Amino acid sequence: MNHRARTRPSLLLVALAYVGFVSLGLPDAVIGVAWPSVRDTFTLPQAAVGLVFVASGFGYFVTSFVSGRLSQHLGIGLLLAGSTGLVAAAMFGFAAAPLWALFVACAVAHGLGSGAIDAGLNGYAAHHLSARSMNWLHACYCFGAMLGPLLMTAVLTSGRHYGTGYVAVGSVMLALAAVFLATRPMWGAADAAAAEVAPVRTLVALRHPTVLLQMVVFFLYTGVEVAFGQWTFTVLTESRGVDPGPAGVAVGAYWGSIGVGRIVLGMVADRIGIDRLLRSCLLAAVAGAVVFALPLPAPVSVAGVVLIGVGLAPVYPCLMTRTPQRLGAALSAHAVGFQVGAAMMGAAAVPGVLGLFAEGVGLEAVPVGVVLGAAVVWLLHELLVRRPEAYGAAAGSGTAGSGAS
Repeated sequence: MNHRARTRPSLLLVALAYVGFVSLGLPDAVIGVAWPSVRDTFTLPQAAVGLVFVASGFGYFVTSFVSGRLSQHLGIGLLLAGSTGLVAAAMFGFAAAPLWALFVACAVAHGLGSGAIDAGLNGYAAHHLSARSMNWLHACYCFGAMLGPLLMTAVLTSGRHYGTGYVAVGSVMLALAAVFLATRPMWGAADAAAAEVAPVRTLVALRHPTVLLQMVVFFLYTGVEVAFGQWTFTVLTESRGVDPGPAGVAVGAYWGSIGVGRIVLGMVADRIGIDRLLRSCLLAAVAGAVVFALPLPAPVSVAGVVLIGVGLAPVYPCLMTRTPQRLGAALSAHAVGFQVGAAMMGAAAVPGVLGLFAEGVGLEAVPVGVVLGAAVVWLLHELLVRRPEAYGAAAGSGTAGSGAS
């Protein structure tokens, strides 16, 4: 069997996948802008926002881990429709919640829906789309994550209640859920080839060595990406004396370089080979992290920030693309969801651990931690490249799909 054979979906489904990734990012970053208003409405301490992240992360973790089984039983179309509808309900709940406990409960619902959407769309794209398309899909997530805060900012600056912003986001998600439901037969037809593969039990997949290794890679990679984004502003302003304006621009440049990097590098991923591209990009990320960690002038540090962003840009989408090639359809149906769950855990755990080091040792421990984390991700990827694949170790070696050498 040719491990790179793909069932080509219709242009409509490809377009819906792109829109789906925009919608996935749309509600995720809204709380950052809405929080001061939410905090004042419920008379909460600043730290209470952590409960929203924990609740959402819990829901995300749960559904991402069972997404393989849900997809097998419901089909990808119904899974996407139901999950998107759940996120829409959570947005409406955020807007109308009269009690803080209900607001937190809506965060759990948001996580449950988003985890299933993320795993479902990643699984679909990994089986049916190229590395280029996968990178562009994840660039769409960045676009959605940018639009959500802008929408909420426009609502709040116009003097309206934060609930108006959540209703607007919820309305978009509800419309998309209806589209997913209407196109359900098309998603089922596109996924027919995967349905012919004998299913693998969830626990069996979870014990597979390559599945476990990939989960560790996703955990640490996402943790490094999020930790650097969260701590860079604080390191620049409180440890290095950079003004808030330029420091904010540096953080924006970091996230922007990830989005632009996914678009540009997505154009060449299939031509260069995914494994070769990731090797080079991870080394670039390590180099950028070293530049940022050294006591260099601010402009040079910002150049390191951009280099890290470009280096990290293709990692998540390209690793997702390689998952069915490494594991086969049966295992990857579960592995994609496991990876999404591991990434969510890493995004919560790694920034927190670096925060503990920053509190005990000083803020400059954060850049050093990022250097070490990026280097370990590179090392783990090297181990992953050397593991036998589902269709034989030689099948992916030196090819356009893998680029292993």
